[in-house]
Amino acid sequence: MVNLALAWAEVYMEGRPEVSISVTGGGSGTGIAALINGTVDIANASRRMKPEEIEAAEANGISPVEFVVARDAIAIVVHPSNPVNELTFQQVSDIYAGRITDWQEVGGENRPVVLLSRESNSGTYVYFLENVVRMGDEESDLLFSPGALLMPSSEGITAEVSDNPNTIGYDGLGYVTPEQKVVAVARDATGPFVLPSVDSVNDGSYPIARPLYMYTAGEPTGQVAAFLDWVMGEGQAIVPELGFVPLQ
Repeated sequence: MVNLALAWAEVYMEGRPEVSISVTGGGSGTGIAALINGTVDIANASRRMKPEEIEAAEANGISPVEFVVARDAIAIVVHPSNPVNELTFQQVSDIYAGRITDWQEVGGENRPVVLLSRESNSGTYVYFLENVVRMGDEESDLLFSPGALLMPSSEGITAEVSDNPNTIGYDGLGYVTPEQKVVAVARDATGPFVLPSVDSVNDGSYPIARPLYMYTAGEPTGQVAAFLDWVMGEGQAIVPELGFVPLQ
């Protein structure tokens, strides 16, 4: 969310000298913790608040209000030289759980799979664990393979994938660069295998897509309410420019 939030803030402040918006990154968990502590007006998050986070906020006298402000596809990325072009949802889960450890097992070369993940404070990490590794099974206790390399940023994943032909990573579609190859994903082996895009998110054919959120401490008023109204209206024009999916 940080790049999108920064772009919204910059455009919104143009011509509004009375408004000052400061955007800080650090992962969804950081923003939500700041909301709980009462130190921000808006928490940006690429995952929903957890029940225990809502309870912690309410214990501090804060009632979080949720707004869906855009949507995102999580792209599965590999090095451009990797011959693997398609993976099923199950194969992606098996790779990240450590049950598939060689690219040969999914139609690639006889090379070890090097797993790249975001750090646990990232909303993308949480979403990927719950909805991809565990395939949406709330009873599952599957975890990322202990061998997964935890990257502190999306840029870290980009750099590592572009340097190492054995890597596989995941990230928001807005962070994909030409130095990475995006893998088409299918819900099952019967297909179809679909690449992430605005269209495939909107029509529901790409299986790894999610809402993006802003949370406020109670119902927003004043400048915060005005900013949120703009984000969900005129501000949607910025969303596809950064590779995300605007609200329909």
